[in-house]
Amino acid sequence: MADSVFYSLRDNIATIRIDDGKRNALSPQVLREIYRVLDRAESDKATVIITGRESVFSAGFDLHTMKRGGTDAMRMLRLGYALTARVMAYPRPVIAACNGHAMAMGVFLMLSADYVIGSRGDFKISANEVALGLTMPRVAAATLQNRLTPAAYQRAVTLAEYFDAESALRAGFFDELVDPEALTSRAETLAEAFDELDAAAHKASKLRIRAALLRKIRVSIPLDLLDAAMMGLRGARPR
Repeated sequence: MADSVFYSLRDNIATIRIDDGKRNALSPQVLREIYRVLDRAESDKATVIITGRESVFSAGFDLHTMKRGGTDAMRMLRLGYALTARVMAYPRPVIAACNGHAMAMGVFLMLSADYVIGSRGDFKISANEVALGLTMPRVAAATLQNRLTPAAYQRAVTLAEYFDAESALRAGFFDELVDPEALTSRAETLAEAFDELDAAAHKASKLRIRAALLRKIRVSIPLDLLDAAMMGLRGARPR
């Protein structure tokens, strides 16, 4: 299959761009590629920008893999859920530059970053599991709760609310909003500033304040996978 994850390094800033030409579905292959380039960025001692394509950050887990069920679907869930902890614990700053729409696992990946920039426009942000007939996974709920205001968290989880760009900013999905044409330059400016931070202090501080959250995510992964297996992925309405 064609590459869907692209890596570039300039002045100690690594950009990870997800672009499958469509909705940036997070298939097992795409998830493995994200892990690979994160490892490369860590080896390069780089501050990271994670971004998508045009008007899409990511629509979440791959629909076709979810429909088929079986080993591939379980592997996809495991890789996706664990990716939240991988990004949260990355030893240098991580910026998510959200190009537009973000759904389900795309939202959880975005919210795992240290700083999230959103794009103004007619875009929707939603953890829409409940609307699709799925109980919100524990990993996803913990990731949302870490970022959102209490009221927005309740609505996001229990009502599958679709947030527009401005309401997503107020809810805590974004740290700031910019015009779409300014997204890349703003992310790069912030990455350059964050790269000046003391790397050891950043890493230690990040792990200190996220220790309980990371433990919760890692304990929750097998429970969420068990739930998925018991539900039967073929019978679930896919996200």
